[in-house]
Amino acid sequence: MITPYHIYNKTILVTGASSGIGKKIAVFASEMGGTLIVNGRDELKLKDTFTRLKGDNHVLLQADLLNDKDIETLIESVPPLDGIVISAGIIDPYPIGFLNKQKIEKTFSINFNQQVILISGLLRKKKINKNASIVFISSISAKHPHKGGSVYSASKAALESFSKSLALEYSNKAIRSNCIQASMVKTEMYDIAEQHISKERMNAHIQHYPLGVGYPQDIANATVFLLSDASRWITGATILMDGGFLLGDFIK
Repeated sequence: MITPYHIYNKTILVTGASSGIGKKIAVFASEMGGTLIVNGRDELKLKDTFTRLKGDNHVLLQADLLNDKDIETLIESVPPLDGIVISAGIIDPYPIGFLNKQKIEKTFSINFNQQVILISGLLRKKKINKNASIVFISSISAKHPHKGGSVYSASKAALESFSKSLALEYSNKAIRSNCIQASMVKTEMYDIAEQHISKERMNAHIQHYPLGVGYPQDIANATVFLLSDASRWITGATILMDGGFLLGDFIK
């Protein structure tokens, strides 16, 4: 049965597809009928994602978005796109007193600057079709910063603002742009955070989530919805996905 929630006959680029949320989005998008172009820095991990894709005619394009030449090659290599998912990003937390220009540029380069350059280049080369959908994976930190996350929060806030401008400027082509503002999701980043602040503290934090910790599939479900025609009247929006965390104090 074909429904508006499927993405048959749509060509989708997913950045950051080598692991975590990006990987799950790519695999699920292929299961829902999309033709995938998967991008990431780690070629071995990206190949693992590629082997998990369902269907045919998918493409693997290894590229480092921090490298301008790689971005140019990526832009030239992709066919016209019906959907783009920008999932690449880093957290790299630092207390404000330990910040410097290099650390700020590192976070902003991957979380904002290079993503903007990629989208701009794709538009300039007319690689984004009319009625296409662009989805940015953001974070609740954009509006609810945490200690040590000032630059990360700022980069995500900038990305959400950019998404709204993009939605306005290209509405005449019915190109939609939306963000998913995710909270704690059980990915490799979750495991790294657990190592830094201890398993006990992470478990205590999760107790404040009425619906518990999120999983990459949860984000993938919402992303494919935004890529599909079922969301054709949604643009410039930010969808909050936090398992109820921001509702207020809740201890299981």
